[in-house]
Amino acid sequence: MEFRLLGTVAITTEAGELPLGPAKRRSVLAALLLRANAVVPVDRLIDTVWAECPPARARTVVQGHVSRLRALFEQGGADDYGVELATRAQAYELRMPDHLLDTHRFEEMVQLAGHQKHPGDAVLMLREALALWRGPALTGTVASEPLLGAAHALEETRLVTVEQLAAAYGRLGEHTKAAAVLRAEAAAHPLRESLTAALMLSLYRTGHQSDALDCYHRTRTLLADELGVDPGPALRAAYEAVLRGGIPGLIRGGMPRGAPDVAPGAAPPHPGSPAPERLASDRTPAGHADGETGARDAGAGSEAARTDGIPLSPAAGGAVDASPGRVGTVAQPPGAPVPAWAEATAGTGALGGGAAALPAPDLLPRTPRGFLGRERELAALDAAVDAARVAIVTGPAGVGKTALALHWAHLRAERFADGVLYADLRGFSPDEGLDAADVLREFLPALGVPPRQVPESPTAAAALYRSLTEDRAVLVVLDNVRGADEARPLLPAGARGAAVVTSRLRLGGLVVTELARPVPLGVLGLEESAALLAAAVGADRVAAEPAAAHRLAALCDGLPLALRVTAAQLAARPHWRLADLAAELADEQRRLALLSVDGSGGGEGQGVPAALRLTVQGLPDEAALLFRQLGALPGQDLDRHAAAALLDRPPAVAAEALDRLCDAHLLTEYAPGRHTLHDLVRLYARGLHPDEEALLRLLDHYTLTAMAAARAAEPDDLPCCAVPPDVRRPSALPHFAGRDAALLWYAAERDNLAAAVAAARAAGRHDRAWRLALLQWPYMLWNSHDGWVPLLEAGVDSAAREDDPDAESRARALLGWLLTQDGRVPEALVHLRLAPELAARAGDASSEATALVNLAVALDTTGVTPESLAHTARAAALVRDGDDVITELLALEHRSRQLLAAGDPAGALSCAHHGLKLDGDTVNGLLGLRHGMLTATAGAALLALGRTAEAEATLTRARELGLTHAHQETVHRAETHLRHLRTPETAACRGAGG
Repeated sequence: MEFRLLGTVAITTEAGELPLGPAKRRSVLAALLLRANAVVPVDRLIDTVWAECPPARARTVVQGHVSRLRALFEQGGADDYGVELATRAQAYELRMPDHLLDTHRFEEMVQLAGHQKHPGDAVLMLREALALWRGPALTGTVASEPLLGAAHALEETRLVTVEQLAAAYGRLGEHTKAAAVLRAEAAAHPLRESLTAALMLSLYRTGHQSDALDCYHRTRTLLADELGVDPGPALRAAYEAVLRGGIPGLIRGGMPRGAPDVAPGAAPPHPGSPAPERLASDRTPAGHADGETGARDAGAGSEAARTDGIPLSPAAGGAVDASPGRVGTVAQPPGAPVPAWAEATAGTGALGGGAAALPAPDLLPRTPRGFLGRERELAALDAAVDAARVAIVTGPAGVGKTALALHWAHLRAERFADGVLYADLRGFSPDEGLDAADVLREFLPALGVPPRQVPESPTAAAALYRSLTEDRAVLVVLDNVRGADEARPLLPAGARGAAVVTSRLRLGGLVVTELARPVPLGVLGLEESAALLAAAVGADRVAAEPAAAHRLAALCDGLPLALRVTAAQLAARPHWRLADLAAELADEQRRLALLSVDGSGGGEGQGVPAALRLTVQGLPDEAALLFRQLGALPGQDLDRHAAAALLDRPPAVAAEALDRLCDAHLLTEYAPGRHTLHDLVRLYARGLHPDEEALLRLLDHYTLTAMAAARAAEPDDLPCCAVPPDVRRPSALPHFAGRDAALLWYAAERDNLAAAVAAARAAGRHDRAWRLALLQWPYMLWNSHDGWVPLLEAGVDSAAREDDPDAESRARALLGWLLTQDGRVPEALVHLRLAPELAARAGDASSEATALVNLAVALDTTGVTPESLAHTARAAALVRDGDDVITELLALEHRSRQLLAAGDPAGALSCAHHGLKLDGDTVNGLLGLRHGMLTATAGAALLALGRTAEAEATLTRARELGLTHAHQETVHRAETHLRHLRTPETAACRGAGG
């Protein structure tokens, strides 16, 4: 789990990013993360979330967002990472390990860089620190003063770090890189004089004196025009130094330590010349050219830094470049002993009589073009190879597994003195793939075995291969492997060798038998995707339409294959703008067609649909059927019970099918038991045409599960609807242990249930639509300010279309209550005045009573009136003789508060006592909640009557009930009255016998 502030505020897990939702929720999270492991008062959160005056119920809104964050933490497995969002009275504390927060890691790496003696090491650490930034800090949050201030402070630390990186490059003598780093930031921050001064010096040292002077004059003019000031001392000193050809000690931070100033009139150092410091204290291993980069010096270390004959992984960003002399072969150094693999073939004439060592094989294809980014995955591949000797690069079709493996292999080829072998096993090709025997017929000759002496028997060939690789530092790259059995015979046998395997499947067999280390490869982010487009169609074209480039990246799901096809479409249409193609791709009916490339020579073509087709063709039958049924899935994710409904199989069978789809990277298990799929995969599944009953089975699963969740969350209340008469009952439903489990299910499925309502309406199944909307009422009760109105408006419309007055009454009553909670009373009254009439027409006393109470609540927002008192009296009378205790308690609770507000504390106390006598031995669920509220009202009435001792005992009991049932309103009311009891005036009255 990782928390991100340096860019869009986000929470990421191994399965992907958690859906944070609206900007206010991101702002609450950002405020808690900015003060992680410290107590943050609710008032501070309110100031953070609202840029202007907060609403009256701001505290409740914040509590709702905190509740949703807790549910998201649960989904992401926060407990496993030591993350907890705790309540502290009127405050919250987000407890977490520091290393999970990107701002902490950024600060830590910058501090470490400051302690490095060699500038090459500092460069590596500063680059890694800056790589944590994914855009402007705190993106996606509210533009409130606290967050704007925090974002500005973080941006300032980033700019200082950029200046430090440029200075480190300068100390290495790499002034061109320093200028490149500074140029972009100086353009973005033209009034920051320190950036311009550093850029001027870097440009001067690369031999661009005129460009340096031009920078100064542009900045001087801008300062005068924008601020009406002259350049400061640092900028003037840089100008004078460049003008006369001397670099004063005051501003020579980019020069190597101990280097002399450039003499007036002297030419600047040649851009390619090494820095004096490096000439004096170069750490390059013997035999390497002095002109190699500082990154190589810092990352490669010495030949002694090896594990089992292979160098330890360089730090992130410190990739070792291929040697200029290495073109397909690596000659043995003079006098080196003949390696074991050569000795094994010495009698065959492969060594020309044994007089000289064979060149090490190099079967790698060329370096992939347009490879960008992936620093984290390259580092993970380093770690996997070092730790396990066998790494499996896994990911969906088109994500760039082959490109990553080849790029890494080219970067690290020098670590494998005995050569590199490569084979594409074509496991996901429409043609028949290669087996191990086919590959060995290529590998053995590359290892020095004459072709005529390659054994015909696969067993003998595998044995010879094992003997040749037993003591050899060889890298084997196996591409597009479908099964562990295909790869296992091709792995190098000795501890000095290593293998990188790529597959669309997870290849758990290699993990078990070979202790292979998986390296999952995900899609690209927006910036990386835009960079890939720029590399293919031109940076100018992408820079002219940055928003459209990001839109294309999103429509391509960040999938490199889709992005490359998109680039091909743009290259073929130079007159098209990026926005034109984005508009075309936005049409879901055409997107996959646009992401296809026609094959040549009668082939089936390339692109996203072809890649997905080949993946699906290799699935087991149940998994293939489930994938086809996913085309009916209206939401973004599903669990095994939803999959069972789509598949019309038991959950255990569905779970197995889900695992197979995850193995093929068609689904991602982003949280335990929850699976999602990318948009392009979803579109492809929809084109496979699920059976006609799949959607209805899924709707009925959601309906029956929601009814079970409502019973678990509020066991004391009556069901809000009956089961549809033609329901398709699944073989099993989820079990809910209690309210918490039910509310967690509601939270996890909220978006899916909303999508199910929309799908039901689109399919004309309004009988399911209104039920699915209304059945979420227990979750709405605890999260009333969370944007439920559109969903319930759809529910009202569907109930009306079904001509079901009771359903319409319930939906309008709930919608009216929510609108009242949001302060939209005139809109609420439209629904609430209709609801009792509809319930009466349906002959449902409970519905009518609930509607009357909700109407009274709305009317009382402007003061208690005879009309609202009559509604609560009528509501209580309607259910008094029935078995609906909860609705009677609802009516009595509100009526007692009305009477208290109207100045009748005795009537309020009598009404509250009457309610507390109803099922007084049971205080669970809603019953306990209503008892808590009635107890608080009784305590307030006793206080108003001057019966302070009884009032204190009653209010203390109310507070306990509120805490027990996590009802903050009851706790707040009780504590407010208790504080009043403890004022000096009240205490004096009590002392006087009051």
